[in-house]
Order: sequence, then structure tokens, then C-alpha cells
Amino acid sequence: MGLTYKNILVAVDGSKEAEWAFKKSIEIAKRNQAKLLLAHIIDTRTFATVETYDRTIAERANQFAEELMNRYIALAHSAGITDVKYEIDYGSPKIKIPKEVAKQFKADLIICGATGLNMVERLFIGSVSENITRHAPCDVLVVRTEKD
Repeated sequence: MGLTYKNILVAVDGSKEAEWAFKKSIEIAKRNQAKLLLAHIIDTRTFATVETYDRTIAERANQFAEELMNRYIALAHSAGITDVKYEIDYGSPKIKIPKEVAKQFKADLIICGATGLNMVERLFIGSVSENITRHAPCDVLVVRTEKD
């Protein structure tokens, strides 16, 4: 029978790599009859550049996340996946996903996109996918290619 996954956590952020990760997660969830949890962590560091913390930015980020999640949930349902939930939270995605969300959800697989950081950014902060891989309590699939 081999290895099966029961609780699959997908980190999505609106990027095309995350979209590919989501599409692959659908296939894997179907093959394993697994539960799917979509997680979108709104990176609070993106607000740190704004002098006065602007509520409308947070609200826009949240609205974007809600729309993204609802679209993904509809796609999952139309692919025949019934057990799908989502979580929107604030903080640092590279810490929250592997250290908090994965543990709460009892994830046995985390799927994420290879985030497109440039060399300098990677040097100083490391990519989200790198950090998820380093700190995850379970298997991690980093998606770099579009599904056929």
C-alpha cells in the first residue's frame, strides 16, 4: 500500500507557485482520500514599512485572502474533495506554518510553492519554503513546476 497522507496542509499566498502547489495538493488529497487545510498567513512584516499602521491595508490583505480561499475551496469541491478547510492568520508565514498550523492540524504533509525571492533576500531572510522545510514536523513537498 505504501505511504499515505491523511492531513495535507497547503501554504498559499496568491503567487503562481502557490497556485501550482494547490493544484498538486488536490491530486495528492484525492489519491490519499486526505483532508485538506489551506493556510494563508498574512505577513505582518509587509505592514512594518508603513509609517502609521494602516487598517485599510490589513483589511485589503484580509479581503484578498478570503477571496483566494473561497476560490480554492470551490475548486477543491469541484475536484471532489469534500473535507477542505482554510485558515487565515497574521504573522510570519515561515514560522507560523511549520511550528503552529502544521501541529494544530496534525499535518503529515505540507505542500508549498518555491517562493521567488532574489539572491539577496534569500541570503538574509531565507525563503518561506526553506524555513518550512527546516522546521516542519512532517514531510514537505516544495512545488517548483506547474502541474501537467
